[in-house]
Amino acid sequence: MTSLLRLPVAVLVLAYQSAFLALGQIWANKLRSLLTTVGIIIGVASVTAVIAALSGLKKSVLTEFQTFGTNKIFILPWWEGRGPRRDMRDDRVRFRPEMFDGMLDHCPSVATFTRLCDYNATISRGRKAEQMVEITGIEPTWHQIESREVILGRPFSWIDNTQARPVCIINDKVQDKLALSRDPVGDWIMIGDRRFTVVGVIKARAESSMFGSGRSSSEVFVPFTTARTSPRMGMICIAASRSPAVTDEAKAELTFYMRRARGLKVGEENTFQVESVEQFVQQFNSVATAITMVAGGIVGISLLVGGVGIMNIMLVSVSERTREIGLRKAVGARPSAILLQFLIEATMLCLMGGLVGLLCGQGLTTLMASFKEAKLEQAFIPAWAVALSFGFSAAVGLLFGMFPAVKAARLDPIEALRHE
Repeated sequence: MTSLLRLPVAVLVLAYQSAFLALGQIWANKLRSLLTTVGIIIGVASVTAVIAALSGLKKSVLTEFQTFGTNKIFILPWWEGRGPRRDMRDDRVRFRPEMFDGMLDHCPSVATFTRLCDYNATISRGRKAEQMVEITGIEPTWHQIESREVILGRPFSWIDNTQARPVCIINDKVQDKLALSRDPVGDWIMIGDRRFTVVGVIKARAESSMFGSGRSSSEVFVPFTTARTSPRMGMICIAASRSPAVTDEAKAELTFYMRRARGLKVGEENTFQVESVEQFVQQFNSVATAITMVAGGIVGISLLVGGVGIMNIMLVSVSERTREIGLRKAVGARPSAILLQFLIEATMLCLMGGLVGLLCGQGLTTLMASFKEAKLEQAFIPAWAVALSFGFSAAVGLLFGMFPAVKAARLDPIEALRHE
């Protein structure tokens, strides 16, 4: 038992002594060691900064997806045949409201849904007006799906929808632009040439770099049946699964239900699309991971360049210390001990370069996060990137330090002692 433990202990003692000698050599040649590790420093700093930027961008985008709602499912009219895409008002593609009447009874994984349509119109009150405002027709369940808070007044009721009442909900941007009172509930605005009573004020949506580009900040909502003035008017449906975990089941149920509602036979192409936000999240995760790996690999080439510098300086070190190597061999040092010493010295150089590079990478990450225009406030260096940096640095030291170490271990002690 004692003999079994003796070998690992001897190896640990040898490694400790070699590390101590390596640090002494590095400290004795401080400037040379620093210049040698410049390639490693630049490589690690570049890799960690790129990974931090991509991680921050990924976190920011996923936060927006979560705000948007990861359990949402969009049911859209769509024709993907051999000919050109059909208009959504085409009878073969266009949705009709009654198609969705029994959907919840046949789709147990779906919590609720809302039919939705929209059009652009001019809104006004007195001399104040705003053009090309998106007017969205919604059902009362829209509030549950979107989780948008009504800060004044009330949300729509089913009576508003079934009786197609001329009522509307506005956001605070409309309230400001039309110079309405601080409590506009009960007041009126003109949508086109029709007068609507304001029944509520909704909290403005959060500004989003992904979903908000090109959209007006003014929002006006009216009951779905009020907005849908013509049977030929296009519409879509937004459903919500009971949880993100059952979104795939909900999509399958909705697809089966819609095919039956459309009267599609086996083998016929769908005239609709069922898309979930969770699906886009998974696709984005895959793309982001691939980009991170490719970018990290490209930038990581500089680490290999740094490894060549390590090999070069270790060869110089072997030449300078030839007599020392010969003396150690003459007093009984084994080739494995010489090999281990030079390998540990090369690895220590790379690890120290990796540490400095990691600190530089953190500085670059902090600098990136300080620029508001870059939208990288959430940039951070993940723990796996830190481990990868040190692991790759150690691997470079072992790989490129192997040749000088083997050369030192194979030196003939007599020839080494004669070396000037």
